[in-house]
Amino acid sequence: MASVTVQVPAKVNLQLAVGAVRPDGYHELVSVFHAVSLFDEVTVTRADTLTVTVEGEGTDDVPLDRTNLAARAVELLADRLGTSPDLHVHIRKGIPVAGGMAGGSADAAATLLACDTLWRGNTPREMLRRLGAELGSDVPFSDLGGTAIGTGRGERLAAVPSVGRFHWVFALADGGLSTPAVYGECDRLRAVAGADVPDPAPHEGLIAALRAGDAAALGASMANDLQEAALSLRPALRATLAAGTAAGALGALVSGSGPTCAFLAADEVGAHAVARALEASGTCRTTRVAYGPVGGARVLPRLRNAESAPGVL
Repeated sequence: MASVTVQVPAKVNLQLAVGAVRPDGYHELVSVFHAVSLFDEVTVTRADTLTVTVEGEGTDDVPLDRTNLAARAVELLADRLGTSPDLHVHIRKGIPVAGGMAGGSADAAATLLACDTLWRGNTPREMLRRLGAELGSDVPFSDLGGTAIGTGRGERLAAVPSVGRFHWVFALADGGLSTPAVYGECDRLRAVAGADVPDPAPHEGLIAALRAGDAAALGASMANDLQEAALSLRPALRATLAAGTAAGALGALVSGSGPTCAFLAADEVGAHAVARALEASGTCRTTRVAYGPVGGARVLPRLRNAESAPGVL
């Protein structure tokens, strides 16, 4: 086997509850992850040395050295399996770069699975997720997919049954937001307010809405404790959220640490209507329409259509 390609989805945080800073410097989190039909594809090929290449929109700022999470994933698994990390990793981006949708984490999860398949490591998926947690808090969910509650730093996962399909619009902004900067701003705003930070917990109404397939109830229950920090750093996002809500979205929030904004629609027709309204409003660079939940990282057949591109399926 000379190469392996893995497809991996983006995520949206239906709820992101952020607790106080822990002694290790991380925040205690409760995150309800939801995988959506925007995809990256990662192909690993045997080579003389470890290299990374990337194609797709907004990839100019993606690092191509060994600081890239995909390169770190190669080295981590190679060390565990006792093999050489000499591979070419090629990433086709369909997940927005630096958009709060776990694109880098998704690529790390895909790389772990692709490398293990190429090297015939036969590593159990649960073990790959544990390795992924060493690379980033969102990496395990990118492998799992579906809908799940993440606790700890977000890396401990419990699947949440959900009924039906939910329809989404993602409004993409110019530029990105630094996740550490957003968490830092969240801490600063809390210090200024002087209020106690409650322990994070799942929203019972949100979990019930997922299990019932109730889009209206889900939209009303979505919440992101990082949203005010993201809006503080990027005030223009307020207009984006307002435009999508005015266009009929059932719910709206900043996705993760931003700057992508996520809008839940009643159905596919409604999603396209919200997308058109957002683009006409001039409050975002572009939009993507998607659905969820979808499965996590998966190996693509070797005889796949060479013309296929990552994105909405």
